[in-house]
Amino acid sequence: MMLPCIAMAHEDTALAGFASGLIHPILGFDHMLAMISVGVVSALIGGRAIWMVPVTFVAVMLVGGMLGTFGIPLFLAEYSIAFSVLALGTVIASGKHISVILSMIFVSFFALFHGYTHGAEMPHLAKPELYVLGFAIAAMVIHIAGVFVGLLVQGMKRDNSLVRLSGLGIVGVGVYFLF
Repeated sequence: MMLPCIAMAHEDTALAGFASGLIHPILGFDHMLAMISVGVVSALIGGRAIWMVPVTFVAVMLVGGMLGTFGIPLFLAEYSIAFSVLALGTVIASGKHISVILSMIFVSFFALFHGYTHGAEMPHLAKPELYVLGFAIAAMVIHIAGVFVGLLVQGMKRDNSLVRLSGLGIVGVGVYFLF
């Protein structure tokens, strides 16, 4: 109370919008877990999927963000996000490789809902372009972290049980989110 400039009562809304966008995927455990899982799945597929799958997710997420920002209704968004965690965990736990095209379609569906909630939950005073930039950057960083996790686990190559067990844990969290 004695140091009003530290309290930032008149904070820069542009910076606040960017910061809000940046932290939304990080503080939303469901978003973060799904995006890390997308990175892991793309690393497990390998090749061009390492960049194509996460880029597809971010691109479609931006479309969903526009829908949310403009208030266009997209029903069952939260359930779809929870289901995305469960479904991505299932892909990881199965140990099966899916095609790049199928994985891009798969993550596109879920990215639409992730983006929608980011856009729908944008703070009122935030500048939309800075908020979107913030959540897009955060999503890319989380995907890259997931890719590194996937590549690290693949580099261990002793056995696949750690990856599959992690996938089962993600499935469990997805089930928790659904119910």
